Amino acid sequence: MFLHVEAVEKSLLAGRWNSRLDPESHPVLQLAKATLQSVDDEQERELIQLVLAVACLHTFVQVNWTGPNLNFKLSDIISFSPHQPPISEETLGVKAIAELAYGGEPAYHLAQFPVLFRFAQIILGSPYVHCRCTPWWRLRAAIIHERLLDEAVALSPEVLDSLAPLVETTSSDPDLAGQLLLEQGLLEHIFSHDKAAAELFVRAARATGLRYELTGALGKRTKFQQNDLSQLVLLAESRNVDNSPDEKNPAKSTDGDATGRQIRVPETLSLNDDTLLEQTEFTSTATATGKAALSHLDPSSQPPLHPLDQCILLSLCLNVRNTSPSHGLTAEQMSPYVARVISHPQNWSVHTMALLLRSRLEASRTRTVERSTLQLQALVDQMPTADSELSERLLYFHSVPLPSKWEMERELALRFLSIGVVKSALEIFERLEMWEEVVKCWQSMERNDKAIAIVRDLLEGRKEEAESVIAKARDLPPSRRVSMDIAREAKLWCLLGDLEPDNAIKHYEHAWKLSMETSGRAMRSLGGYYFSCGKFADAVTCLQRAVTINPLMARSWFVLGCAYVRLENWEGGRDAFSRCVAIDDEDAESWNNLATVYLRLDAAKKSPQEGGIDKDGDRSDKAVTFSNKVLAFRALKRGLKYSYDNWRMWSNYMIVAVDVGELSEACRAQARIVEERADKVGVECVDDEVLERLVDAVTRRQGDDPDQPMVEDEKGTEKGAAPNEGHGLLRRVVDLFERTILPRVSSSRIFRTYARLLTWQSRWEDALNAHLDAYRCGPAGTFERGETEVEKWREALNEVGEIEDILANFGPRVEGFDWKHQGRSILRTFIGRSKDFEDEPEWPRLTEMLDWLRSEE
Repeated sequence: MFLHVEAVEKSLLAGRWNSRLDPESHPVLQLAKATLQSVDDEQERELIQLVLAVACLHTFVQVNWTGPNLNFKLSDIISFSPHQPPISEETLGVKAIAELAYGGEPAYHLAQFPVLFRFAQIILGSPYVHCRCTPWWRLRAAIIHERLLDEAVALSPEVLDSLAPLVETTSSDPDLAGQLLLEQGLLEHIFSHDKAAAELFVRAARATGLRYELTGALGKRTKFQQNDLSQLVLLAESRNVDNSPDEKNPAKSTDGDATGRQIRVPETLSLNDDTLLEQTEFTSTATATGKAALSHLDPSSQPPLHPLDQCILLSLCLNVRNTSPSHGLTAEQMSPYVARVISHPQNWSVHTMALLLRSRLEASRTRTVERSTLQLQALVDQMPTADSELSERLLYFHSVPLPSKWEMERELALRFLSIGVVKSALEIFERLEMWEEVVKCWQSMERNDKAIAIVRDLLEGRKEEAESVIAKARDLPPSRRVSMDIAREAKLWCLLGDLEPDNAIKHYEHAWKLSMETSGRAMRSLGGYYFSCGKFADAVTCLQRAVTINPLMARSWFVLGCAYVRLENWEGGRDAFSRCVAIDDEDAESWNNLATVYLRLDAAKKSPQEGGIDKDGDRSDKAVTFSNKVLAFRALKRGLKYSYDNWRMWSNYMIVAVDVGELSEACRAQARIVEERADKVGVECVDDEVLERLVDAVTRRQGDDPDQPMVEDEKGTEKGAAPNEGHGLLRRVVDLFERTILPRVSSSRIFRTYARLLTWQSRWEDALNAHLDAYRCGPAGTFERGETEVEKWREALNEVGEIEDILANFGPRVEGFDWKHQGRSILRTFIGRSKDFEDEPEWPRLTEMLDWLRSEE
């Protein structure tokens, strides 16, 4: 018998078999026959082995994700040797759950039929020579394993590296190529690598030929809306292929697939609101910025999309949510994606995921929160039912991040908790045995004693869980009972440590020993406790162990970096914060701390005698090399993208920018600081030294003629000019003064600096006015009658002399300006306010200046 391995593998990946095949020649039938015979061919043996692994994997997925429930027991498909005593299903399940714990994270202990998943892992872990798609199935098994764990754990690099040959192999099949990229993106999404995930989702869309655009079109959203307003809409179209029914066909009926089979999907609940429409009613077929390729689409009547393209749209929607979680438009950006998928149900799993995303979006809106909760309840209820075919549910399961049954119920419980239905939430959490959430519920009700009692009952075997989980191990020898459930028991001890701060160290250390030094949670908790107590050396030791067990926990790396900084271990801090931003490149605080560490690195390497630290113990800027300053500058620049309103980061960025010569960026930073702080602290938001440095950079550039006209580009910068000096910096500095600083705050020093810039530009009248404004804000302009402090009067007198000199120099250059009258007015006003100082030796200076002005007339 000969089996075409490549054809069977492709059908296995696609989840579809050509229905036109003759029953006698069907690959599955041939495989079934082969299993009944002795298989001598290695190629066929590998293929049968792979099919068996996929069968175990999908059975596990069916019972824990898609439903319906299984109609057989494990003992029906597993046989034991007659010479060996039988092992109970409970024992096998406990053993499998214990083996599925990975990277210090326990697997969910109530997952059904975990033995089948372990079988799939073991079979897929065998070497394969002829079945080239095996790495893809290993990827799928790895993603399912990640969903079983409490926290994401880093995978072996071999899993992703082995996929490289498949990328070229599937390039001739757009659907398989897009599906592979999509699943790789979903794995990156699990690890919160949003940038990498977004790139893979976009590549998947290109591979499948999906064209889409988020734009606007006129329409109505409420029942009483009179005027048409621009509404967000997603225009999308699958590629047009009219050959085989297995290929994409956007003209597919909404009520059935290409073969005429009825598609059964979860019920879409109606909104039934007295104001909002069920969906946006578009009144215009024209869009705001429609591409030529999609201009033919009517926003209110778009063609159905292929289910794989719907999966890609939902994944893009996930990426929008993850890259900007605090952005006000996130929900508005997601809604058109979800609505485009919901409008044409094509597959059970895809439609379930779309309804779940819509439920999450609507949870925070008053008018939609009721439907949100009811829809989520309906999705949970339909899991065990057999309202659709199993093949339909599994077809695109690997292409959407569909939650497991327990995750779906957990989300429902959290939804109940958010609307105040605490009792129902508690019942769900207790049934799911998610004790951490149960404890949080009791803590929210200020019943910490109840939370402690629950955890202690669990640890001592008095809780009902002993009947459902822990008691399952009573038929095992004591030596095996010790190793079966240590991950979960260690987690409970950590939870008890959180609840009893006085005994926290004792409980965390017990959890660490109990887990045989594999519990990342124990070390994370203990390290955080030591850090809060100021024991930074102990915190470093614990957190190093935690990140070694699970290096994907960005928070652990962050606290570790902070502990290193407190210990002045700058190299350790650099490494820790570098890992933080590698895991989450949108962590602005980590970027800021990384920049701080870069500025300390060189100073830490030098002794006080070498100039690294001055005699007072402060860092010397001379000890910081230029390369580290540049690294600090880049880190701050990256962090400010994600913390645009953080004035402290802008302040750090401004200082470092000046140090590395990026004065145009320093100018931008000063503007942001003024915008953020001017209303609160006034003139303190302006760094006078930086401002003077900026003006110096403009006015001291050799070879620049201020009177020569500039040729500017679109950004207002002189063409060919250096952006950080002379005319290249002039426009930015002028805008900083005229558009940002002076409309908000003012001081004598700011006006003098501004006047110096205007003088360089030969803007004599503006420069003179700036000097006069500086005088009015200074000691002389604010000098009051009755002042008795001599030093203050002398300072004011010097300012009067300076303004008189400025009037004498600038006045004649300003046409139509009576500078002599202005000078006499200033002198007379100041003399009138300082009569009490006539006996001072400097008093004749005032009369001399007044006499000189009179003589000039």
